[in-house]
Amino acid sequence: MLIILYILLFFLYCIHTKAEKTICHMMGESKYPLLSKNGDFIIGTLFAIHSKETLPSFEFRQKPQRLFCSSVNLIDFRMAQTMIFAIEEINTNESLLPNVSIGYRIYDTCGSRLSSMSATMALMNGQEFAAGDRCNGQSPIHAIIGETESSATVILSRTTGPFKIPVISPSATCECLSNRKDYPSFFRTIASDYHQSRALAYIVKHFGWSWVGAVNSDNDYGNNGMAIFLKTAQEEGICVEYSVKFHRTEPEKLQKVVETIKKGTAKVIVAFLSQVEMGNLFDQLSDKNITNFQMIGVEAWITSESLMIPNSFHVLGGSLGFAVRKIDIEEFADYVTKKFWHTAFPCLQREGHSSQYGLNCSRYQDLLVLKNYNEDVTEQRYSSNVYKAVYAVAYSLHSLLQCTKKGGCEKSLTIQPQQVVEALKKINSTIKTGDHVWFDSSGAVVAQYEVVNWQQDLIGSIQFKPVGYYDASLPPDQRFVLNTENIIWAGGQLEKPRSVCSESCPPGTRKAAQKGRPVCCYDCIPCAEGEISNETDSNNCKQCPGEYWSNAEKDKCVLKAIEFLSFTENMGIVLVFFSLFGVGITALVAILFYSKKDTPIVKANNSELSFLLLFSLTFGFLCSLTFIGRPTEWSCMLRHTAFGITFVLCISCVLGKTIVVLMAFKATLPGSNVMKWFGPAQQRLSVLAFTLIQVLICVLWLTISPPFSYKNMKYYHEKIILECSLGSIIGFSALLGYIGLLAVLCFILAFLARTLPDNFNEAKFITFSMLIFCAVWLTFIPAYVSSPGKFTVAVEIFAILASSFGLLFCIFGPKCYIILFKPEQNTKQHVMGKNLNHVEK
Repeated sequence: MLIILYILLFFLYCIHTKAEKTICHMMGESKYPLLSKNGDFIIGTLFAIHSKETLPSFEFRQKPQRLFCSSVNLIDFRMAQTMIFAIEEINTNESLLPNVSIGYRIYDTCGSRLSSMSATMALMNGQEFAAGDRCNGQSPIHAIIGETESSATVILSRTTGPFKIPVISPSATCECLSNRKDYPSFFRTIASDYHQSRALAYIVKHFGWSWVGAVNSDNDYGNNGMAIFLKTAQEEGICVEYSVKFHRTEPEKLQKVVETIKKGTAKVIVAFLSQVEMGNLFDQLSDKNITNFQMIGVEAWITSESLMIPNSFHVLGGSLGFAVRKIDIEEFADYVTKKFWHTAFPCLQREGHSSQYGLNCSRYQDLLVLKNYNEDVTEQRYSSNVYKAVYAVAYSLHSLLQCTKKGGCEKSLTIQPQQVVEALKKINSTIKTGDHVWFDSSGAVVAQYEVVNWQQDLIGSIQFKPVGYYDASLPPDQRFVLNTENIIWAGGQLEKPRSVCSESCPPGTRKAAQKGRPVCCYDCIPCAEGEISNETDSNNCKQCPGEYWSNAEKDKCVLKAIEFLSFTENMGIVLVFFSLFGVGITALVAILFYSKKDTPIVKANNSELSFLLLFSLTFGFLCSLTFIGRPTEWSCMLRHTAFGITFVLCISCVLGKTIVVLMAFKATLPGSNVMKWFGPAQQRLSVLAFTLIQVLICVLWLTISPPFSYKNMKYYHEKIILECSLGSIIGFSALLGYIGLLAVLCFILAFLARTLPDNFNEAKFITFSMLIFCAVWLTFIPAYVSSPGKFTVAVEIFAILASSFGLLFCIFGPKCYIILFKPEQNTKQHVMGKNLNHVEK
């Protein structure tokens, strides 16, 4: 086992020794930088100074020609100029790297992944090898600044990552690059899209747009940024009608995106696109005259000079978006038109030996056009990020070389790229522009954006007017500020566009989601009775408290209407009228009887009971009045007890008269002395006894569980029925049952006496009156149970009045008729005639 281990170690040693002796050979032709300068320490740079690349013919019959790049990308060219400007500024700075010079290698990637990879390998390997050079595994550069697009930066960082070469991007914002596990040596002088994507959702919510479309570049930048936006939009209650994407090399997908936008109903579009894709989309929208869409943009295109063409405002006018904060670099505007071309530009340098590489000036001809142009410099927002990136590397080297203002730097020290990475993590300095250079734990800087608005000035030129800002370094409630008064909207309109799937639901309604559609698409359903919503776009209606009900608009709870049978309403007036009418008729009958008290018709069947009956009927009519009006604790106890005692008194009198009729007939028979057992004293005593029993029932009822005022909210939801609760059902049943028992007994006795022979047999009328009384109260029970609210009370009053009128008219009506219209029959002989004849026979 040990022998095998020794053999394995020896084999590895031989391989290592052979590798050290291997001479490095460049495979293929060297790729030279577009701009370069030697120095003690070299910063590599990858910028897409040209945006179009022409591929050679790949026929595999001859060696492929070089790639040809065209169409100058002004933004990246200005970044390259900024980098050279910053390096020259540092090289002349006596306090920063005093005796050390920084060089640069600036490669043009032409916006191509193929060229980008080729340039990356050239940066890490160097351009030439002298005879006898050996592979030492060391990179000729100490840091790379670039790339400008996220997808290209991902490739660059993954390629350089194993070699621990620091990469600092001025404009790659993809949140995916914040993963320190995958990209441990990546830094950027721009904020991650995490903040911008969330801020896009905040700006949409701020303006009340709940229905938006979303378009993004089909690359790392667009996909990651849009994913964060969609997640935040969902959290903020924003619905996305469609989310489509395309790549700059996919014209078919672009056509589908345009059709989706055209067919959509959302008037606001969040465009998370790179500058190139936005240019492609703009061309299609302009060609098809698709306008009046409010564009919400990102820093990649919102301030792009390439989109500022004469007809762009009718498509992109009023666009809102987040732009990198603009910082003025002193003297840079003059530098790009003067010193740069004479000191850094290869083909205009006065010294003919300025470059050691093969120089072909034809590749620089399209850049010479920009020699005297600097009007765009003030709007170049990424230039300050490049400026900070260069100074970040410089301060890191300054720290690693232990530089001092007097003693200079320790140039003998060997600096590895890994050391630069660690130094960048610790950097915390302020540069000439006033910016603070430092990196957070993810290698990014604090998110600080301007909110810009596409506007036109008086001569029709497009202006990027700041209308707010977003600063992640501030407290959450102060991060986002907008000045909406200065905003021009889509198409140059002054009125903010609306973009909703469904209009807001007003108070009094609630939102009901439409099946199969996003939550922002809903119907407005009126709140149910007794429920309200006092806010716009309520998801649910709130139930009103017990004694409250919704108003007609369903936006406020109001006190429920309290219902009881009052004296002022029509039904109450009618019942009061009949009650008083009954009292009046009873009084007239009493007066009539009192004036004819000595006549036989009045004296018959105990006139004393007749007057007592009239007295109780008067109270019977009056007790119905206690059922009208607002129920109180005392009125509830009074109405039932007064009704019970009064009607027992009435029935007791009628029962006494019925017994008198029977006794009177028995007394006319020979040898009968039955009347002495039921004389006036016994009649009074029977009435008193029957009444006292009812009084006892009422006293027990009121003592144990008396009636009380009760708010009934069960029968009607929209109003309160103020009624008298019986308290004890048994007590009320006993009261009615006792009245019914007496009434039935009276009816039976009167029915037995109906055939007694006399001219005026009062038993017939008592029978009929009891028949009416029983019929009324038998029908009262189901009517009472089924009648709602105040009608329950009305039914009870009707039963009292109907039974009272029945007793009054049936018992006293025939007597009054004889007294008033048949006075000749008001004689003893006529009243007792038939009885006497019957006895004589």
